Amino acid sequence: MREFFGQLSLLHGWLPPALQVLALLVVVAAVDWRRRSWFKRVLPAALIAAAAVTGLSYWYIGSIGLAGEPAPASLWLWIAMSGLAAAVVLLGWLGSRWWRRGLAVLSVPLCVLCATVALNDWVGYFPTALSAWNQLTSGPLPDQVDRLRITAMQIEGTKPTKGVVVPVNIDADASHFPHRQELVYLPPAWFSSNPPPRLPTVMMISSAFNTPADWLRAGNAFDTIDDFAAHHHGFAPALVFVDPTGSFDNDTECVNGSRGNAADHLTKDVVPFMVSNFGVSADRANWGVVGWSMGGTCAVDLTVMHPDIFSTFVDIAGDIRPNIGASDQTVAHLFGGNTAAWAEFDPINVITRHGRYTGVSGWFDIPAPPGAHSLAQAADPVLDSGSSANPEGQDTAANSLCDIGGANGITCAVVTQPGKHDWPFAAQAFTASLPWLAATLGTPDAQPVQLPQRDRGEPH
Repeated sequence: MREFFGQLSLLHGWLPPALQVLALLVVVAAVDWRRRSWFKRVLPAALIAAAAVTGLSYWYIGSIGLAGEPAPASLWLWIAMSGLAAAVVLLGWLGSRWWRRGLAVLSVPLCVLCATVALNDWVGYFPTALSAWNQLTSGPLPDQVDRLRITAMQIEGTKPTKGVVVPVNIDADASHFPHRQELVYLPPAWFSSNPPPRLPTVMMISSAFNTPADWLRAGNAFDTIDDFAAHHHGFAPALVFVDPTGSFDNDTECVNGSRGNAADHLTKDVVPFMVSNFGVSADRANWGVVGWSMGGTCAVDLTVMHPDIFSTFVDIAGDIRPNIGASDQTVAHLFGGNTAAWAEFDPINVITRHGRYTGVSGWFDIPAPPGAHSLAQAADPVLDSGSSANPEGQDTAANSLCDIGGANGITCAVVTQPGKHDWPFAAQAFTASLPWLAATLGTPDAQPVQLPQRDRGEPH
């Protein structure tokens, strides 16, 4: 049964359209088409309710910035259908037969489910039915073990054939940032000695709407890193999946501000914890940050602000600076109206003020429009900020940051992958960047990998 649900795609295949057809049939059957009062009273009111629900949803989704590109029409259709179905239940209950009432009640969760599937198709959060079930039920992650078992394996000298994922509770004594349980991936080579080898470490940061497990569930990071380890005699960087927000929808942009000292948590709590608890290298040359969407913005900001801690970053479709909307909205809600504090976390200001960097490198990865070249490109006319792949200008942000970083000693490249601003793209970008990232951080047995060259010419 688990394998069956694991193969049910929520992004492709037969399941999404089948749910939509079923919901539509149930809604149609729930309407009493033979009664005139339905056409005079119930259906007009239901259509008004559908329009109101859709309008409110449009405003709310736009206000929280759920995704970069415009929502698909199917999302608004099924939100409207959900409002219509709920109105049919309330307004058509009296005088309806019992079976029609049952269908009307059933139509509401079916329409809501279809709206949820359309939302998921937009952001790519749950690739399969099993991933959705595990997330919603807080099911264990693949190859998850507890700290006691890790200790026992060390003492016994047990070297697993695959890496393991360990839930950790990191003290927030330095930051006082209220955060959720975080996760650590340890490759098989970590168990090769006691004490363990001083492996490089990568901090994994996800999008604004997140849980610490998102990179493992939606981003397929476990399979990606474990496959790398399998091809390098068990060696790979340790990964720490952090919580930079404290809750699912508390967009902090990894700064110290009104929503908590997220930056301090990542630099003053997480890094020392990894060194003292898992024996990873404390050398900044062995520390990197990978981030997707909001996390991409964080990856650049953390590295350029703390080059004494981090030397390498992968920015996957991040913005040019921390933001939660318009600049006045960002300053007001993220920094309590303090414009100077906002400027302190602007990476362009940080880089300019710092001057020349030494031993810092970065990989910017952005979605490519259909037909565009899928390797390194920069300042390409195809990749303008109005493209459907980068509706919020992540391409412009990547090129601008790489330009100013390159002028100040940061070695970087802007790379494109086919896709859109969603989790499948993030997973693909992490897979593409990992060989370079692992080699740059000094992973044992990893051969040197050069950054792709920035190509400012026409598309290939």
